[in-house]
Amino acid sequence: MEAYYDPDASLEILRNKTLGFIGYGNQGRAQALNLRDSGLEVIVGTLRDESGSQAEKDGFTVRSLAEVAERADVIALLIPDEVQRDVYNDVVKSRLHAGQTLDFAHGYNIHFGLIKPPKDVDVIMVAPRMIGAEVRESFVAGRGSPAFVAVAQDASGHALETALAWARGIGATRSGAFKTNFAEETELDLFQEQAVWPLLFRTWTAAFELLAAKGFPPEMVALEMWGSGEGAEIFREMARVGFFKQTRYHSQTSQYGTLSRANSLPFAKALDEFMDKALAAIRDGRFNTEWLGEQAAGYPNFKKLRAQADTHPMNQAEEEMRRLLRFKTD
Repeated sequence: MEAYYDPDASLEILRNKTLGFIGYGNQGRAQALNLRDSGLEVIVGTLRDESGSQAEKDGFTVRSLAEVAERADVIALLIPDEVQRDVYNDVVKSRLHAGQTLDFAHGYNIHFGLIKPPKDVDVIMVAPRMIGAEVRESFVAGRGSPAFVAVAQDASGHALETALAWARGIGATRSGAFKTNFAEETELDLFQEQAVWPLLFRTWTAAFELLAAKGFPPEMVALEMWGSGEGAEIFREMARVGFFKQTRYHSQTSQYGTLSRANSLPFAKALDEFMDKALAAIRDGRFNTEWLGEQAAGYPNFKKLRAQADTHPMNQAEEEMRRLLRFKTD
């Protein structure tokens, strides 16, 4: 994988250009602030909602989406995947002109052909591997967060330079910008969401339900399993020293218990089959078709799943756990 750092990227290609944001949410706010702090001209377009109020508090003049699409040299579509296509078709498409660049933070709509830009614009992706809050915090702290960069369409012959300049402007090249393509980024991201996190979610909920049924105080289970923050620290050490090497920070009893049981799981074959099927459904478009159908129907299954999650006993246990820990939730 090709890696780029600060010396490999120059802000000059963006220096006299207008960088426009359509959306000022999780990623939009962080990237807009970082680019502005890097000395670049940034304009923000958003609906007159909470995100618009936040943009004004941050010192931006909130503009219409149409104005951003017309004025910006680089347009960052940083709104949810499921509304990107409609906003693009309704607002952006008719206002695009030769020489502009479309920037995405996720490859979904380009990869699945839901957005098809004209041939005379560049299409790039700068996809931070952190949530927006950390993209901003790490930039302010002088660290920066890594990102994937990709080019789907290079009309100008300088699309990669633009992507790298954007990556530098948000702080990504401080730690590393890694070249990929829209397909790889999309498929890998969806695979983690559909094959890895579901297993973790099901493991945690099944363990909670079992232990609560066996008489353990639910708030104690929540504290032990995730509430103390130990799990988050383990993930950080995985990134810092290595997936297996971080186990050395735990007792030998812990290491033996984890390694021996991980190697003797009775459903390992079924696990492999589950992951393989998940990846196949992502790659052949079945998940995209399913998700488009869910959107068109008004999200009936999604609403049901969220309602089930919101009423799970784990929520009540967490409330009691936070009370005991004196966490402030406001």
